[in-house]
Amino acid sequence: MTQAQLPYVDGILTASQIAESAASIAAMQEPQGGIPWTVGEHADIWNHVEAAMAMLVGGQVEAAEKALLWVPTMQHDNGSFPMKIVAGEVEDPRGEVNMSAYLAVGLWHHWLVRRDLDFVRQLWPSVRTALDWVVGLQLPFGGIAWCEEWLDGRPHRPSPDGALLAGSSSIYQSLRAGVALADLLDDPQPEWELTGGRLGHALREHRDLFMDKSTYSMDWYYPVLGGAVRGEAGLALLETRWNEFVVPGLGIHCVDTNPWVTGAETCELAMALDALGDHRRALRLLDDMQHLRAEDGKYWTGWVYDDHRAGGDQTDEPRDVFWPVEYTTYTAAAVILAADALGEVAGHSTAGSGIMRGTSLAPHFTELALECGCPSADSLTGLTGRPL
Repeated sequence: MTQAQLPYVDGILTASQIAESAASIAAMQEPQGGIPWTVGEHADIWNHVEAAMAMLVGGQVEAAEKALLWVPTMQHDNGSFPMKIVAGEVEDPRGEVNMSAYLAVGLWHHWLVRRDLDFVRQLWPSVRTALDWVVGLQLPFGGIAWCEEWLDGRPHRPSPDGALLAGSSSIYQSLRAGVALADLLDDPQPEWELTGGRLGHALREHRDLFMDKSTYSMDWYYPVLGGAVRGEAGLALLETRWNEFVVPGLGIHCVDTNPWVTGAETCELAMALDALGDHRRALRLLDDMQHLRAEDGKYWTGWVYDDHRAGGDQTDEPRDVFWPVEYTTYTAAAVILAADALGEVAGHSTAGSGIMRGTSLAPHFTELALECGCPSADSLTGLTGRPL
């Protein structure tokens, strides 16, 4: 991929800067292909796949494909992926649903950018078994149990804690990517469509039934980013807590209790706004978080700011510092993917730019066979087996 093909956003990030950031991710890639959060830290499949997607559109094609081909090597026999991997060794074997589902998004993104059907076929068995495992952990109200606990070295039971809102929102996107891949390969997966319909309904109508992680900004914007809540409903949802999470000129809070803005969450909110057509605020957020950019295109994770001006409490904790003191691959990845999305309206983008917007994914799923007590589409229009 030549530099002329790389994304850029006018007045915010050049193609050269995108290439530099993609190279910074590749520089932290481990020899076997894994991409840790930062050098010496652990890897998880979700952030690893996100980094591979960013490297792909940032010109690091060989490193990106090496990363994607590494993923199946870490897969459990039941299709799940471990929660935590350190230097290629499993440290926490529990199967995490959001991480396990996300390979579908990475593979569909690769298809959009590279149009390499042989590569898709090579990874499809891993995607299929992972999503089969994920849909098996759906709860009666529609959310997906957030992990599968292990006992004595073997899968034991779904976590009794319930479902995570942000994670289930991401799974909604993964299921749409999975069905798109299934259609491409003529390998229909009706169970995924049924699960997706019930999951989408839960994300739109029953967010109160998910685990309460409302202090985290991800729980606020992820129903929009994952695609289940869009249009006027999406705009209304983002307005509910905009002033609690968004710090003009700096980015957005990771949690609403601390004066700490983080780059990855800021870029994800920018992509959610892009999906709603609110490009003005999306571009502003991408621009605001550039104070986290460091040498060689790396990005600091976040910034703790002096909140005295905002009425914060007087403490002895450090203010106006980068924290943690580390550059993270997932932050650089979020920047690149946000730039690719916004390059479509304010610069240049790649064929993968709509991956978060969902324009290339399978259609939204019909709400069939609901178990939550709400009216179901099958009782109104008949069981079609396909999304409307």
